[in-house]
Amino acid sequence: MVLLLDREAICSVFTMRDAIEADKRAFVLHSERRTQVPLRSTLDVGKGKGQCLFMPAYAEGVEQAGVKIVSVFPGNAQKGKPVVPATMILLDGETGEVDALLDGTVLTQMRTAAISGAATELLARSDASTAALFGTGGQAEAQLEALLTVRALKKVFVFDVVRERTEAFVERMAPLAARFGATLCAAASSDEAVEEAQVITAVTTSPTPVFDGNRVAPGTHVNGVGAYRPDMQELDVRLLERADRIFADSLDAVLAEAGDFLIPQAQGRFAPERIAGELGDLLLGRVPGRTSPEEITVMKTVGFAALDVVSAAAIVKKAREAKVGRTLEL
Repeated sequence: MVLLLDREAICSVFTMRDAIEADKRAFVLHSERRTQVPLRSTLDVGKGKGQCLFMPAYAEGVEQAGVKIVSVFPGNAQKGKPVVPATMILLDGETGEVDALLDGTVLTQMRTAAISGAATELLARSDASTAALFGTGGQAEAQLEALLTVRALKKVFVFDVVRERTEAFVERMAPLAARFGATLCAAASSDEAVEEAQVITAVTTSPTPVFDGNRVAPGTHVNGVGAYRPDMQELDVRLLERADRIFADSLDAVLAEAGDFLIPQAQGRFAPERIAGELGDLLLGRVPGRTSPEEITVMKTVGFAALDVVSAAAIVKKAREAKVGRTLEL
């Protein structure tokens, strides 16, 4: 029987803390080379109508494989449909049969935000009380929840290049922040956002840096999340030059895809050797993390498909225990 899990079912059993722990497990398996993550395949559909991306992976530790199918169809906006629909197909590692189908959009939001959550938990100062969030798009809500989950934040500054989007996000997410004892503030500028921040998360698709790296205070931890292509660069090269410890979720992935590293590398201002290791290496104790309260730490992620498989497996296990979702016999 195939288990079908929509957004409501997933959110009823899987918390951000659950997502963070699932990601940590995936990081360890990845750094132990116990995952298989082939290059994603991309199909151009209908002469420019859109693209379909297929992201497969296998995780030895959970003995399951899967493929996330993500489509990008800009014309869907006029049809009242999601522009980036996604579905996760989880396969039984013993039989190869389809085990479950999950809403890939909420899965992606949670596992991606949990990367920042895990990195912040591992690298940010334990007494961090103020954060900054750059970007208010579809990923921002989960990113905010991840920050609030791992640190006792009192204030979070939010900045978007469109002021109206910033204000709307702050108003919409104020109840979530309040549940964690935090206040959201609409920053009037990027400088204001980073001025007091001890944790910074950037989740935009900007081709140019979204804040001044020289304004980042000693002791700050920074998550670079949104720039996932070679032509995108959220993080200022001056931040990388000042950073004491730099980490990646997957070295192979960020060195192949992340403009945050590739652009300054082409300029001769960044070398891959500056990267201390993967988050999995940190969890395994192979490399040290923050070693003093004054260090600036940076984590760059572009994601990898084993995160989807490990997270989906954890969701399915909890869903079956709670008897939520629908079943389908093929």
